[in-house]
Amino acid sequence: MNGKFVIGKEIARDQLDWGQMGWISRPSANAAKQICEIEVTLEPGFGHNFHKHPRQEEVIHVMAGEIEQWLAAEKRTLKPGDSVFIGPDLVHASFNTGKQTAKLLVVLSPCVGDGGYELVDVSADAPWNSQRK
Repeated sequence: MNGKFVIGKEIARDQLDWGQMGWISRPSANAAKQICEIEVTLEPGFGHNFHKHPRQEEVIHVMAGEIEQWLAAEKRTLKPGDSVFIGPDLVHASFNTGKQTAKLLVVLSPCVGDGGYELVDVSADAPWNSQRK
């Protein structure tokens, strides 16, 4: 497939404990090989705990709300218009510490597998399990 329109109301969405992922681009939806794009929402008080993508680069762009973004051991507050680039295999986490829903546009590349997304959860491992004390 060389192209495909993506209509907002038709985007496949996964509801998770920490928020929602809307799959804009991934191999199973449009045969993408290089771009996995996800619309992510984080409700106040929730987050996507410490994890990494061993073979993928990632960009997280804040569209609404604000998040506490971790990049390895460094922490910053990101607001609308702010972004972070995350290299392959770098541990990171995103938490909504604000009072409104945070909306993020997330791009990973290249695609890995049919889902386009490879994740290793390290939130139970030291030092990540005590990072936010």
